[in-house]
Amino acid sequence: MNKIRFTLKAFAFLVFTLACATAAQAQATRTWVSGVGDDANPCSRTAPCKTFAGAISKTADGGEIDCIDSGGFGTVTLTKSVTIDGQGTLAGILAAGTNGVNVNDSGSGAPNTKIVKLRNLSIQGVGTGLVGINFTSGKAVFVENCFISGFKAGSGHGITVSLTVGGSSLSVSNTSIEDNSGDGVRATTTTGTLRVGIDNCRLDKNNNGAHALVGSLFVISRSELSNNVTNGVFVENTASANVDSCFIHSTATGAATGSGINAASSGIVRLANNNIVGQQNGVNIAGGTVFTFGDNKIRGNVNDVTGGTLDASTTKQ
Repeated sequence: MNKIRFTLKAFAFLVFTLACATAAQAQATRTWVSGVGDDANPCSRTAPCKTFAGAISKTADGGEIDCIDSGGFGTVTLTKSVTIDGQGTLAGILAAGTNGVNVNDSGSGAPNTKIVKLRNLSIQGVGTGLVGINFTSGKAVFVENCFISGFKAGSGHGITVSLTVGGSSLSVSNTSIEDNSGDGVRATTTTGTLRVGIDNCRLDKNNNGAHALVGSLFVISRSELSNNVTNGVFVENTASANVDSCFIHSTATGAATGSGINAASSGIVRLANNNIVGQQNGVNIAGGTVFTFGDNKIRGNVNDVTGGTLDASTTKQ
């Protein structure tokens, strides 16, 4: 009888130990992926996982996923605060027929609080992808040093933000978003204000380079918006955009509605120190308002300014 009790206790202790070990793996603050990894691994440095989806389940809230070597690490849905960093490697996400990265903390138990950082990633839709980065619930998303291209099915956006609460933000820096059938960056919220920052980026060969809709406030600086099909910057439905020190060119030449800047349906745009050239319409005031600080170079368009007059009545400070 004592031997049986001892055996049962030993077995229970073993089960407890294994459970604790599994929990410890699930709560790792730093996990790793490799092109030759395996998602059955604990995602440690010496036993990495194969995909971001495999690693995220073993990464603690607020943790980080890093890449040991180059590889295609698959699409991923992020429901917690996490950093994914591919620095020093070719860290790819191939999203044929789907979204590359989904950010949605609505089922996390603490919705609209999670912060996601995506760094040094190549996110490819290869012509059939839906959205490169799809942000539907969370506190903030940072996109740094990334390349997003080839999303041409469905909505076909590079980055889209569609929220139901205010106070969240998207920050995009040092990133190229190109050759998508929809918008390069598109953002809206049904409540409050959504802040979008775009700095030192290239938005090229999309439908609209940047598209600000209801509730969004864009700040676009030091960026190039070129060869987009319809508009470089499109602001509508009471949204607003501050555009500073940007080069906007070769957008929809010959298209009656194609514009470098399009302020529609109560949209507000503020321009400072921009070069706008080579469009059908340099600035199109189509129901919105465009303020200028008087230091922009708007020349060489079929129509430099159409639909109204740039408003320079605000104090230049």
